Amino acid sequence: MKKIVITGGKELHGKIRISGAKNAAVAIIPAVILSDGVCRIENIPNIMDVNLMANILHQMGATVNRVNKTTLEIDPTRINKPEAGYELVRKMRASCYLLGSLLGKFSEARVALPGGCDFGVRPIDQHLKGFGVLGAENSVSEGMINVKAEHLRGGHVYLDVVSVGATVNIMLAAVKADGKTIIENAAKEPHIVDLANFLNSMGADVRGAGTDIIKINGVKHLNGTTYSIIPDQIEAGTYMAAAAATQGDVVLQNVITKHLESITAKLREMGVQIEEYEDCVRIRNSGRLHKCNIKTMPHPGFPTDMQPQITALLSIADGTSIVNEAVWDNRFKYVDELKRMGAKISVEGRIAVVDGIESLNAAPVKATDLRAGAAMIIAALSAKGTTYIEDIQYIERGYEDVVEKLTSLGADIKVVYTEDSVIHHTA
Repeated sequence: MKKIVITGGKELHGKIRISGAKNAAVAIIPAVILSDGVCRIENIPNIMDVNLMANILHQMGATVNRVNKTTLEIDPTRINKPEAGYELVRKMRASCYLLGSLLGKFSEARVALPGGCDFGVRPIDQHLKGFGVLGAENSVSEGMINVKAEHLRGGHVYLDVVSVGATVNIMLAAVKADGKTIIENAAKEPHIVDLANFLNSMGADVRGAGTDIIKINGVKHLNGTTYSIIPDQIEAGTYMAAAAATQGDVVLQNVITKHLESITAKLREMGVQIEEYEDCVRIRNSGRLHKCNIKTMPHPGFPTDMQPQITALLSIADGTSIVNEAVWDNRFKYVDELKRMGAKISVEGRIAVVDGIESLNAAPVKATDLRAGAAMIIAALSAKGTTYIEDIQYIERGYEDVVEKLTSLGADIKVVYTEDSVIHHTA
């Protein structure tokens, strides 16, 4: 079993480069299916979810070539059937985006029910509602979601709740539909804008991404393209929190500071010094953090994907903080792991009350999901003693070279392999 081992108490100092956005990459790679030519995607994060999505397209018939660590070249022209099977799809939630891209390409799709992190009910009813407006009928049988349209046509979709996944899927299905599609109450996250820019670079006509109304004029064909993905706001926010937790001084390169505004505002409220430049940000902290109340919201509010990391910070802040998880209904499973390290946190439904303590103590813990794993790393970096983190496959899903990046900043962190309670260092 692989584990991450961290001996805490080291201040982080130095510079690291933020990778491409995971959430953008796992939407853009399925979008390639819609293209009639080769797509070259740059600034791709080298993470498990991206590799899984690339493998899914390869299994479907696409030619996938990794040009280098951060560049994929994909030729989707040999994908000839609208189906994605169970074995790979079950491992990640974003595989549901194959529904929209296959429906847009073939007017039908058959995709296994997706997997991914488990932090509450994540229905796809809004996705299917959108497909229905475009003329597709749906059914679920034998663990597969089936959608099919005689003829895809534009329509007016109002999302009952703001949903990133539904917004992505409807965009993918609509770009080649006849006529105009309007999505109201659309998600506004940076990766929605990035997907729209990618589609437009292929010849689509998508307008309004980044607002709550997206308008799509359908086109007949989409060409190949070369496109560079935006930096990852959540990876950047995670390292910002890590620098604050260790009273460090860290510069993050390759960021879009506007995407970090909600995170930056809360860290400043906690007493962290943050300096913003054109494409980098400097984080400094030299004292005990202040209490702070957090409520997660759809963009431009505080991102739910930063909630576990900020809660780890608040566990060592001065005073009592309230964390309100307003997006998912089961995203506090990691709290028990923080409590193993001495954190004083009580959870009632979607509310966590965090009574900050002077410092956490090392303990064996596990990553219960991707962002919870990041929270464990932040907690361990600040804690007294040596912490062992299990189930690190969740962390590897979304963070590129996390051990190497933290090591370069001065952290005492490594990956070990344990067998029969004996620890063997990996090469």
